Amino acid sequence: MENLKVKKVFRSRISILLISIMLAVLIPCIIPIIKHMIIQDLYLIGGSIVFCVFLIGGLRYVISENKLYTKIWIIPFGSVKIADIVSIERSYNFLASPAASLKRLRIGLAGKGIFSFVLISPVREQEFIEDLKAVNPDINVRVPDKKGAWRVQDWDI
Repeated sequence: MENLKVKKVFRSRISILLISIMLAVLIPCIIPIIKHMIIQDLYLIGGSIVFCVFLIGGLRYVISENKLYTKIWIIPFGSVKIADIVSIERSYNFLASPAASLKRLRIGLAGKGIFSFVLISPVREQEFIEDLKAVNPDINVRVPDKKGAWRVQDWDI
């Protein structure tokens, strides 16, 4: 399966915790505007919220032609050669990344540049990892597959 002709699309996991953090930051900004009832500002904030929902809802990861593409709806956001992927491991890093969840995969890349890793959060992680390993079997995977009573909504407690 060296030349992957079929493209596989994985949407991003959406985290209630991340949305709660965003709202916790946004609500204190909205309250003074509502007190003074400035309609133009309410439109601006409403438009910003709709734009953020649009971005979060459209985040996709596409595996095609030996590359991993990140897209927001149809707009390409970036790409990585699957042959350059060295490792995949679990991360809960708060860094800004193309991931709509805090439960992420840290994809380590070959090379020692400024971007030596990518943080993503595909919904079907195991299938995603298997598809990457089908193209590059040398990827070192360190993602625990825990099961048990201490799992709530796919989070490790």
